[in-house]
Amino acid sequence: MMEAPSATAVLHPYWPRDLLIPNYIANDRAMSEILLFLFSVSGVFLLLTWVLTGRTGATGRLGTWRRLAVCWFAVCGFIHGVIEGWFSLYYDIIPGDQSFLSQLWKEYSKGDSRYVIADNFTVCMETVTAWLWGPFSFWAVFAFLTNKPYRFVLQLIISLGQLYGAVLYFFTEHRDGYAHSELGHPVYFWFYFVFMNVLWIVIPLLLILDAWRQLSDAQAHTDNTKSHKSKRK
Repeated sequence: MMEAPSATAVLHPYWPRDLLIPNYIANDRAMSEILLFLFSVSGVFLLLTWVLTGRTGATGRLGTWRRLAVCWFAVCGFIHGVIEGWFSLYYDIIPGDQSFLSQLWKEYSKGDSRYVIADNFTVCMETVTAWLWGPFSFWAVFAFLTNKPYRFVLQLIISLGQLYGAVLYFFTEHRDGYAHSELGHPVYFWFYFVFMNVLWIVIPLLLILDAWRQLSDAQAHTDNTKSHKSKRK
């Protein structure tokens, strides 16, 4: 006589395969619909910011590289503030919730199941990201559009925070032996887990180096100005 399945054993697509998610309800939206939303809204933020940074006036002096950097912060503001903000608020009900953003997180969790089990590190890291780097990213967009003197300070702070979070994100999963994804899967591992997160290592690193150069040049200019003034006395 076959043994009846455990009441807590719920079928799901996540790894490890014996992971227990008692309240899990499968998505009723297709992966294509969810990804289309994510990339189309991100594209709108990128396009609008690109147009804004190309207007005549103070922002018209921004070069292509600087405009792309501002577009990056606009997209980060959306992803951190809205997408990750949702997770920081509703992480405990996402497995059984059918709201669109909850389904987005259940889809992404196929690449990292820590999100569907409210892993402590993931909750803490995403909460800091949502409530600090989200607003700060929009602040950086404003700072560059209005040519604020502190704009590169913001760029440095945000990028350092993003880089630190991304490194911890990968390193903690490495320490777990990549147990929360189907290792080597072309979509769930390489696209969801690796590609969509390594962007927050590569781009912030470039922006850190850029901010370092900009702030160093500004300090060198200040030092030279002070030196010339002292020589005149």
